[in-house]
Amino acid sequence: MPNDHAIPGFYAVIPAGGVGSRLWPLSRADAPKFLHDLTGSGQTLLRDTFDRLAPLSGEQRIMVVTGRAHRGAVESQLPALEDLNVVLESEPRDSSAAIGLAAAILERREPGVVIGSFAADHVITGAALFREAVVEAVASAEAGYIATIGIRPTEPAVGFGYIHCGESLSIEGAPHGLLVESFVEKPDLATARTYVSGGDHLWNAGMFIARASVILEELGRNRPELLAGLLELAEAWDDPATRGPAVDRIWPRLEKIAIDYSVAEPAAAAGRLVVIPGLFGWDDVGDFASLAKLNSRGRASDLAILGRDARVLSDASSGIVVTQTKRVISLIGVKDIVVVDTPDALLVTTAEHAQRVKSVVDALKLSGSSDVL
Repeated sequence: MPNDHAIPGFYAVIPAGGVGSRLWPLSRADAPKFLHDLTGSGQTLLRDTFDRLAPLSGEQRIMVVTGRAHRGAVESQLPALEDLNVVLESEPRDSSAAIGLAAAILERREPGVVIGSFAADHVITGAALFREAVVEAVASAEAGYIATIGIRPTEPAVGFGYIHCGESLSIEGAPHGLLVESFVEKPDLATARTYVSGGDHLWNAGMFIARASVILEELGRNRPELLAGLLELAEAWDDPATRGPAVDRIWPRLEKIAIDYSVAEPAAAAGRLVVIPGLFGWDDVGDFASLAKLNSRGRASDLAILGRDARVLSDASSGIVVTQTKRVISLIGVKDIVVVDTPDALLVTTAEHAQRVKSVVDALKLSGSSDVL
């Protein structure tokens, strides 16, 4: 269906990978974070992402990169998604391979195309402000830069990476574009407070917009072997007879590295990366503390409850309960509690320790308890 409001020449890419291990036992290999409704919208995060991007690119210009195991669920969630725009990974190889392959395929199909990569499992509010930021990012991409969208911090969060902003740039169509000085890993609380008060840092939301050719050029400078594999895959991709064998042969040996390290950081060091400050609401829902905060906004109760027909009794308690069972859960006098109740696994922690859930997943892997992962 034509979209008269779509940004000309723009193609959206949704990497739908990653389990979201800090949301275990809710999020698992066969039911990753992006296939859950974590906001009570009645839709999965993936569907919310697709609906957010469709007005910007048009439904026919959205590509989803996901694992072979999730093909059925993704296509069920996104019936408007074109068959040729479902790109299947044989195994997870991180974001450089996923986004790089999308860039290589789309550049072959449409030389000079501008693509934007947006995670399948983030929560964004403020559609008009989001569109404004993407429009400026596309203008920056058309000027030859790699663009990212950073989020104005609302608090000294320690669970996010940060972008150190530099001077303003005179880019036509992108009046708010700033040169990126550097990326900063998740800081401690004192450092995060300094970043927020200083005003020169934005949260790194992991959104990247550029000409597909520019992303491939940057990969070639920094990871030439990875680029060679991706180009070989792209050459075979649109022929069903060659695609499967090429994936089986090439994909498992591709380097596993985040695009932040293979593209964004080197581009920033070379003065080729622009950041557009985003004023819209954003959350990567990185752990249960984040999920509790997200679902407590605007509620009278201090306890957020997720789960169909949840049976939760609470007395002077706060935090979040996520339940997939009919079990009665009673909380008395506990603060910032996290309870996740599934048929075969129970998690109890606090918001303060929510980031440590990943260590439980790591321990389960080491113990061979793959049945609950």
